[in-house]
Amino acid sequence: MGTHYITEDCINCGACDDICPVDAISEKGEIHVIDQELCTDCGICDDVCPVDVIMTG
Repeated sequence: MGTHYITEDCINCGACDDICPVDAISEKGEIHVIDQELCTDCGICDDVCPVDVIMTG
C-alpha cells in the first residue's frame, strides 16, 4: 500500500498522472489524487511534480 499523497495545493497540471507506471493517480475535481491501493511508492510522481506537492507519510 502506498504512502505518497498529493496536497490540496496541487495545480492540476497532470504531470504526475502521465508518468505513474501503475496508473495510481487520477484527477478528482480541481486536483489529482493517488489511489493508495495501487501506489507502489516508486516516487516517480514526486520527481516530476513542478510545485512539490507530493508528500510521503
